[in-house]
Amino acid sequence: MPLVWVDTARRRARARLAAARSAATPPPFTAGPELGETGSPVMLVEQAPSVDDGLPRGVRTAGAWAWRIILFVAAAYLLIRVVGLLRVVVIPVVVALLLAAMLEPVAAGLRKRGVHRSLAAGLVLVTGLIVVFGGLTLIVQTFLSQLDDLSAQVADGLDEVQNWLVQGPLHLSQTQLSDGLERLQKSITDNQSALTSGALSTAATLGEVVAGFFLVLFTLFFYLRDGGQIWTFLCRLLPREARIPAARAGHYSWHTLVSDVRATVLVAFVDAAGIGIGLAVLRVPLALPLAALVFLGAFIPVVGATLTGAVAVLVALVTVGPVKALIVLGVVIAVQQLEGHVLQPLIMGRAVALHPLAVILSIATGVLVAGIVGGLVAVPLLAVLNTAIRYLSSHPGGEPTPDREPPGTRPAEEPDDPAGDGPGEQATTSVPPAETSLSPTGDHPAVARAGPDR
Repeated sequence: MPLVWVDTARRRARARLAAARSAATPPPFTAGPELGETGSPVMLVEQAPSVDDGLPRGVRTAGAWAWRIILFVAAAYLLIRVVGLLRVVVIPVVVALLLAAMLEPVAAGLRKRGVHRSLAAGLVLVTGLIVVFGGLTLIVQTFLSQLDDLSAQVADGLDEVQNWLVQGPLHLSQTQLSDGLERLQKSITDNQSALTSGALSTAATLGEVVAGFFLVLFTLFFYLRDGGQIWTFLCRLLPREARIPAARAGHYSWHTLVSDVRATVLVAFVDAAGIGIGLAVLRVPLALPLAALVFLGAFIPVVGATLTGAVAVLVALVTVGPVKALIVLGVVIAVQQLEGHVLQPLIMGRAVALHPLAVILSIATGVLVAGIVGGLVAVPLLAVLNTAIRYLSSHPGGEPTPDREPPGTRPAEEPDDPAGDGPGEQATTSVPPAETSLSPTGDHPAVARAGPDR
């Protein structure tokens, strides 16, 4: 019995000692639902070795960029294909957007004077139609009134050119000229079927032009009337975090587009007036239609006015002779020099700062993708993308630029960092675009309304 009692007392003492030791340790931690834990244990898994572990870091980075670039190119190709299929709708919408950039300041001025927005848009649209059709009527009447004299002058001019080729420095023989004319007639005869098929497809093309014309009018009216509301609606389709950056990027891009269109119209008018006055003074037939052609061609930067000026030189050559044609060539060159060295820096200024190589490549790409219309819209599209991408890359949170000016509009020779007469001083002398308009084609602040629930 005494041994049993001793053994029991020993076990009780050991149990009390173990309980005392365990009381000093904290209880196990259990995360409850208030911490977002489900109670499942945390498991650490070691990643199994892969083939990429044996590749250099540069190769892995290049591979990651390669497949992303391939996807980007494929998406761009699909987008171009879709635009090509929907060109009857896409081209009028884009043309209406450019016209809205030109006419919106007039509609905005009418709205500020108390005119209802529908009435303001209608007045601007009707006035624009009157100006356009009035100009076309005047040009057609001028062409028809000078058609008979032009035919005689062209015949005399061709004879004079032929005599110059024979008696001039080239010393071509009549046999060579006759052979050249015969080859030209033969090529026309051989391609007669192609010319006929082209004439047969004119009806379909004319139908597309008429449908596109009315679509441009319809779209332009609502751009002028509800442009701000349309942009606000498009911004609301984006995720909440992207609404304000996209809205402000669109605001700066719209300001760039308006500046580009205004400057292009003014430069085109000066080109047309200069060349048209030179043609009128030299008594070249069709001076007014040729001036109108120069005006339209000037909307394609760098090359447009040059090509239309060459047409004016050729008309002068076959109508009034080589001497006056050389004078017309001098007038065209002088106007081009005035545009390149005075008008472009003075009028364009900081509105659209694109490198000439980028302009040429964008025009070539636009012509290849969408023809003449692609060449017209290539440079404005490039300017808009330049502004939007630069803004989003430097202000991903949607903050306004420090100088309140659209990014990407600074000429290449100027530094980007504000110094001296940079953005800090310019902001005090220029009107901030954020105060003039906060959304495309309207005074509805898309930036303020894009995310009211933020």
